Amino acid sequence: MAIRVLLLTQWFEPEPTFKGMDFARELIRQGFDVEVVTGFPNYPGGKIYPGYSLKWLQRELIDGVQVTRVPLYPSHDQGAVGRVLNYVSFAASSLFYGLFAAKRPDVIYAYHPPLTMGITAVLIRLFRRVPVVYDIQDMWPDTLRATGMFSNEKALYVVSRVCDWVYRRADQLVVLSPGFKRLLIERGVPAVKIEVIYNWCAEDSLTDPQGVVPAAFLGKDKFRILFAGNMGKAQALDAVLRAAELLQQQAPDLTFVFLGGGVEVRRLQQLAADESLSNVTFLPPVPMTEVGNYLNAADVLLVHLKKDPLFTITIPSKTQAYMAVGKPILMAVNGDAADLVRDSGCGQIAESENPQAIADAALSLMQAGSDERNAMAINSRRFYQEKLSLSVGAGRFGQIFKKLAGAKEV
Repeated sequence: MAIRVLLLTQWFEPEPTFKGMDFARELIRQGFDVEVVTGFPNYPGGKIYPGYSLKWLQRELIDGVQVTRVPLYPSHDQGAVGRVLNYVSFAASSLFYGLFAAKRPDVIYAYHPPLTMGITAVLIRLFRRVPVVYDIQDMWPDTLRATGMFSNEKALYVVSRVCDWVYRRADQLVVLSPGFKRLLIERGVPAVKIEVIYNWCAEDSLTDPQGVVPAAFLGKDKFRILFAGNMGKAQALDAVLRAAELLQQQAPDLTFVFLGGGVEVRRLQQLAADESLSNVTFLPPVPMTEVGNYLNAADVLLVHLKKDPLFTITIPSKTQAYMAVGKPILMAVNGDAADLVRDSGCGQIAESENPQAIADAALSLMQAGSDERNAMAINSRRFYQEKLSLSVGAGRFGQIFKKLAGAKEV
């Protein structure tokens, strides 16, 4: 009989999510019986998606995956109150369903954030005696403090204590980087209880993209270094513009292309205009199905985050996407993300928020020559396939599920 896995996640297709339909489908392909318990789609706008309406329960069968939707308070306010109501309402309804309505699973998988998912999973575990795998994608309360979502130290202390309570009671913790594991060990979690499983990316949309690259992306007469994704405070892209300023005269054929949106876009555009940066181009966001075209057309792909202790143990999700398409990477993030590029031999590393270091790495990649960059590209793709892909990551989750289900039966 197939092992039954209950996937608890507040966000699921059609919402953007890291561990969504591709994960559930892969588990089914491995032979697991999967039920997803999630909310009615409302992220990121905080409004219920067209075609859905709040009700007590809705079941869908999507690509062979049983999806059960339970009610929540739709919100994505910047303020804490709406966000907390959103989290708590889904936690309550998913707890009720998990305790009284769900067919008894063999294993519970819970996706964090938010922390309320961990609380729900542990309470179901307590009453139904089902082992829990807790997938930690954000290190709370560190992320809450770094992003400014919570600034009250008493509230952050309470969150920290609740995290500790969940960690003690979950059977297995899964984290996305070695740095996350080190931090949890420092906080008293036994090392044997923690597995590092790197995130994967939406491989199909990257390797089989739709649409075409517009002329505004520039031709092959330019050496194009592309940053694709959100441009917010955490990305600290002023440093990249300063690097472009340093290179404008030294390497006129080298250009930085920024693809995407975010709260900092207009300010960055104005800064580039004020400094008369002719080697900087901004392109508007495109659907995920088209992003692969841009990634494949670029010569080098750029990752940059501001200097922050939290980011040294974080691997930005674009890293996996960049590796999946097989391109040289300019990694301007300190810590675990830089280690991935170093270990795979797929690019150059630069110190975060250091314009000269970024400029030097960009120039080095340009001067490396096509053969050396092709070797980096091959290393990039191979490392992704062997270490980071969906099949590898989901396979490791499957091994954990089988181990826990077997231990429960004993």
